[in-house]
Amino acid sequence: MFTGAMVALITPFQDGEIDFRTLDELIDFQLENGIDGIVPVGTTGESPTLSHEEHKKVIERVVKAVGGKVPVIAGAGSNSTAEAIELAAYARKVGADATLQVDPYYNKPTQEGFYQHFKAVAEEVDLPIVLYNIPGRCGAGMSPETIARLAEVENIVAIKEATGKLDQASEIASRCDITIISGDDSLTLPIASVGGKGVISVVANIVPADVKAMTDLILEGDLAQARQWHNKLFPLSKNLLSLATNPIPLKAAMSILNLASEEMRLPMTPLEEDKRTVLEQILKDYGLLN
Repeated sequence: MFTGAMVALITPFQDGEIDFRTLDELIDFQLENGIDGIVPVGTTGESPTLSHEEHKKVIERVVKAVGGKVPVIAGAGSNSTAEAIELAAYARKVGADATLQVDPYYNKPTQEGFYQHFKAVAEEVDLPIVLYNIPGRCGAGMSPETIARLAEVENIVAIKEATGKLDQASEIASRCDITIISGDDSLTLPIASVGGKGVISVVANIVPADVKAMTDLILEGDLAQARQWHNKLFPLSKNLLSLATNPIPLKAAMSILNLASEEMRLPMTPLEEDKRTVLEQILKDYGLLN
């Protein structure tokens, strides 16, 4: 369930509200292109600016639109353990297959705090958990030792590794058998070389079939062929996501490609005009624009 190409889905907006019609269209686009899993309301899905009610509505709509064709791993993390439990319980109620649980942010727990937080969610809600380790967004992150402890907890089945450090993934793999998923598009193949099984991908919002082509080869053990896809995807992944904080450049790209509006909610702001020219060239270089 937790391998291959999984998309970190955007949340489309129109005039300040969630655009559920476009959300349905984006899900159809992903399914038509063979995506292995859909991950709504994570970082790319702008969960920090959704109300709890909106967050729940997006999870429910995605589960309904996917219709069991692929797993839905619903973003349900929080820096409040009680809120994470509430969101995870709701995800289970409406039929999500798993939850994505991000490191508690801003309050910077200790390693013991991380352990107790995720353990509490796992024990309260009978649903598989994908941990999400992203210290760059959260101010603190989990050590490999803590992750190995959590791997022993029932329901904790995978980790989205977004530390940007290959040594971190290597150490996790050496300590336990938790499924490791890349949280950085540019590192999917390098992480696979030390045992990673796929990616929760940002660029899969625009090139799902290409990301899947690479992860299929990874899962077949053909890293040499996978490297050809890595070399094609790498400039797109690296250059696109270096223009501004995700999902600013991604939504701009999706607007250029007529997939979705680039509308966001403050404090996220649109891509600057000078960077839009750079973005268009990135898309042309990849072959997405003439």
